[in-house]
Amino acid sequence: MPRTRGEELLLARISAAAGRAHIGKRRATYAATAHRAHAGTGPVRLVRGLLAFARYGRPSARKARADARLDLYDHGMTVAVKGRIHVVRYDTTAVFQETPRHPHGSPRAGSPRAYTLTDIAGKPIVLHGGRPEDSNVEEWEAEIRRAVTQAQLPRAWAALDRGERLTFGDVWLTLEEVGSGELSARWPQVQQIERKNGSIRLNIDGNWHKLGPAETEIPNHFVFCALVERLRADGRCS
Repeated sequence: MPRTRGEELLLARISAAAGRAHIGKRRATYAATAHRAHAGTGPVRLVRGLLAFARYGRPSARKARADARLDLYDHGMTVAVKGRIHVVRYDTTAVFQETPRHPHGSPRAGSPRAYTLTDIAGKPIVLHGGRPEDSNVEEWEAEIRRAVTQAQLPRAWAALDRGERLTFGDVWLTLEEVGSGELSARWPQVQQIERKNGSIRLNIDGNWHKLGPAETEIPNHFVFCALVERLRADGRCS
């Protein structure tokens, strides 16, 4: 089916924005549900604003509809929503994931997940997905997690190798230790790590401890988990 004039103009704007950001070749296009978020300035206010929007600012599952165009490229993505083109680079974005939960902490069945990403201008954009009936949602969710991890993991590992301390929100790790707040442990003490009911927990010397805030408040938590798994695979964890 031939494109309309409006679709041609939108595609031209998307291609131009992607070209200016040097994010490579277009790999896939999806219809998505997205919203622009307006968070306050400053790191703490930004994170709180992102989380508040992800939890309360999205439409209900009944009213949600595909109102955005999502284009995935080699090194980033574009989100076209309400006449604006957001460009996200995989190597610099911060991704916060929110899964609606029941009061007792278990995931709310059938509710869409929300992914809040920062674009190259530092502006937050929220993508909604995760309902079984939404076609292709699992594809772009998995691709975003894979691409961000692939782009950020080598640089993060190199920083650790230089002796630096990496922070993921309130959680931090080095080649020797992992911790948050008053909790810290050397890697040989860490017997197991798990994600449960929206939190990351560590088994330290046989006792389980919650690591930091809720998983939703840890930017790029999948990169953090990949680093932990690599540290464990390298024999730094028993």
